[in-house]
Amino acid sequence: MSKYLRTSSISSTLDSLIRDAKEKVYIISPYLKLSDNMKELLNDKEREKIDVRIIFGKQELSPSEMGFLQELKYVRLYFSKNLHAKCYLNEKLMIITSMNLYEFSQVNNKEMGILIDKNDDNDKTVYEEAWKDIESILHNAEDFSYIKSPVKTENENQSKHADHINAGSPKINKPSPVAHGYCIRTRVEIPFNVEKPICYEAFKSWSKYGDAEYPEKFCHFSGEPSNGETSVSRPIMKKNWKKAKETFNL
Repeated sequence: MSKYLRTSSISSTLDSLIRDAKEKVYIISPYLKLSDNMKELLNDKEREKIDVRIIFGKQELSPSEMGFLQELKYVRLYFSKNLHAKCYLNEKLMIITSMNLYEFSQVNNKEMGILIDKNDDNDKTVYEEAWKDIESILHNAEDFSYIKSPVKTENENQSKHADHINAGSPKINKPSPVAHGYCIRTRVEIPFNVEKPICYEAFKSWSKYGDAEYPEKFCHFSGEPSNGETSVSRPIMKKNWKKAKETFNL
């Protein structure tokens, strides 16, 4: 049976909801600012290899938060510009609330929430109906894990490495969490990340089988055809590995 939650109860129940998740965690909040405790919880889910999806609606992530989240292999970020809903769930429980995942809200605001238990016959239909809307939000959201790197200015592009750039090499000289790489299946530009070397559209197809050794078409570092040499587990061609290590401090 559903349960009414006040501010302090929302925070403690959310903590337990994430901590006890065995299959998935979905965090839906327009405003996103991670407390130290939340980062610890997400690190625990990363260690347990739990699928975590975060959907937010305001592009106010600090560079440190963005860097932290992009380092987590099992966390995927999505941006929904019209998002106003606040909902947190795992495979069994769901909290629908007024509270954003924002430390100020958790400490200073008066909030209300409802806890829904999927295993309770009275709550199961409510959970499933809300889940349908969450799937719709997710389907129409932008995958923020694969945002393209910012366009470089003319001055930034004028460097002593211009000859390499003209030859088709990456335009990055310093490591960055959103540095330019290539999807190993489609060759579209994505952030350079050897843990996530495949764009979201290709990932949806790849994830049906999840074969990390499946031969792919392109090199994540250079974008050149790999003729099956690359895969999710080995996204960079051998001949490019040394240069990739120097460029990105791998």
